[in-house]
Amino acid sequence: MALAGGVALIALGTLTAACSTGSQAPSSPTTTTTTTTSTPTSSAPVSPTEKSISPSGGNLFTPKVVAPPAPTVPAGQHPGINGIS
Repeated sequence: MALAGGVALIALGTLTAACSTGSQAPSSPTTTTTTTTSTPTSSAPVSPTEKSISPSGGNLFTPKVVAPPAPTVPAGQHPGINGIS
């Protein structure tokens, strides 16, 4: 495991050395000036939501689940077994 880590480090160093251009940094310093302006923002007043804060009120935003009832099968007769459909 240590050998694999060493090989990886050597490969990384070789790749870094091979891809470098050897150019030096510029001899004169450069300065960059950045100016930012901010505009005042005015937003419309926020209207309150219609959520219920009552603990017994329930969740007013959840729709009711409407699903058909499960099919009833007489005892001992299971669909797909013994030729019963």
